Amino acid sequence: MTSLSCGEAIPLMLKSYAVDTVFGIPGVHSLELYRGLPDSGLRHVTPRHEQGAGFMADGYARACGKPGVCFIITGPGMTNIATAMGQAMQDSIPMLVISSVNSREHLAMGEGRLHELPDQLALTSKVSVYSHRLMDVANLPKVLARAFGLFASQRPGPVHIEIPLDVLVQDASAIDLSAWPLPYPCAPNPQSILRAAEILKRSKRPLMIIGGGAKNASAALIKLAGQLDAPVVNTANAKGLVPLSHSLAIGGSPSCPCVRKEIEELADVVLAIGTEFSETDYDFFFLGDLKINGTLIRVDIDANQLSRAVKPGLAIVADAKEAVLALLNQLPQDASVSKKSAGKQRAALLREQLEAERNKDYHAFFETIKSIASNALIVGDSSQPNYHAQVYYETEKPSRYFHSATGYGTLGYAIPAALGAKLAQPDLPVICICGDGGGQFTLNEISSAVEAQEPVIFLIWNNQGYGEIRRFMEDKQVPKIGVDIYTPDYLAIAKAMGCESYRAASLGEFSVCLQQALENRGPSLILVQESGLVSGTPF
Repeated sequence: MTSLSCGEAIPLMLKSYAVDTVFGIPGVHSLELYRGLPDSGLRHVTPRHEQGAGFMADGYARACGKPGVCFIITGPGMTNIATAMGQAMQDSIPMLVISSVNSREHLAMGEGRLHELPDQLALTSKVSVYSHRLMDVANLPKVLARAFGLFASQRPGPVHIEIPLDVLVQDASAIDLSAWPLPYPCAPNPQSILRAAEILKRSKRPLMIIGGGAKNASAALIKLAGQLDAPVVNTANAKGLVPLSHSLAIGGSPSCPCVRKEIEELADVVLAIGTEFSETDYDFFFLGDLKINGTLIRVDIDANQLSRAVKPGLAIVADAKEAVLALLNQLPQDASVSKKSAGKQRAALLREQLEAERNKDYHAFFETIKSIASNALIVGDSSQPNYHAQVYYETEKPSRYFHSATGYGTLGYAIPAALGAKLAQPDLPVICICGDGGGQFTLNEISSAVEAQEPVIFLIWNNQGYGEIRRFMEDKQVPKIGVDIYTPDYLAIAKAMGCESYRAASLGEFSVCLQQALENRGPSLILVQESGLVSGTPF
């Protein structure tokens, strides 16, 4: 039998788990992983920085639901990707990072080996849900099975597998390269569902809150909301699970004062599914922790999460879809529950209140995008338009808007993540919205999009620096140090990279530029001058 190294076997095994794309920068310590790539049929995308690889994998995973996969070298490769893993960890995004590490006999010796870290696993264990060092090629099938089993059945997040250099070249000819069967997500305890159903049957003013952990349950959630006649709040990572056009969709954010009042004071039962009650979703305006007067029913696939943030009256450990389907089986099918709730009227009133609060300039900006590219997938960074979108922008379908402004809140996310999203959803227009400050973190990844010839549209929101931090400094009377930074000529940089570029100094100009960018076969950059489009803050 022809020998097959461990490194050669890995792409073939990834293919058996339906992986189709790998993000990575080859290095002398990871060359063996690349030996088997041509035979696997996997597409390889080369970022310009390992952090970019992680953000690409994150955007890919959010856009299509499959794990994003990275090949990373030991040492600086791992420290570079750690921030992207932290963002994915905070937002429960499935990501598989496969890295090299020094040979087994050299580990922890401190002898100055190339790329040596004293304990790489200690670093990665803090930004991953599972971090493993493969010490023998015979265990490779079991380790990969554990990674993909976790993605399929538990609260996901980054998984890191490091492989010593001497193990990467071990003979893998004798191992089984086929995928292991994946476990099904856990179903709820029947007694907990019966109790939840009884509470909901007695409810006169129910409310549903949906988090990113319920992404697999959109159709069932819509049916449940109708059965309960319960208004629905989508958190940032759940936008589109119940579309804004639905009569029970509130829109907005659980951070908005009028929505918080409904959650805390007016609803007699709050059914929260797949949400961690994070500060960035529920206290975006720093109003204080939630205090729910009604009965809180929490559903989460992670038992640990049910004892964090807000105390529930009933805690249900289960996959979101399994729990919602089980609840539907226990609730009356004649909609008799809904007659007591007046849910549609409550949702309409809240939508009116949110409409009155919304900034008209930012709203017009996003409405222009919708009117020209109604099916666009938007990927955002921590920037002024995305702070507005966090609260007020809604979608009709799941996974059509996501950003880094919540959770870990890193800058530089959107440019590489948008490329990852485009690779996952090639038939959708993909639009990146990034600030001129945050854009400088990963501006180099536009080269990756040009190289891949993927028609991503990069919108650079130009307010000459770190606009949000500048505003906070002004409000708190702190000297404005480090926020009025130099902004390079984005148009010249884009042109030098081989990317079409445009400048928009008004909403009308932006509309024309966006239409032109959508017709390009490759990536485009639109520099949007904030001063020409808005007159105030996002809120």
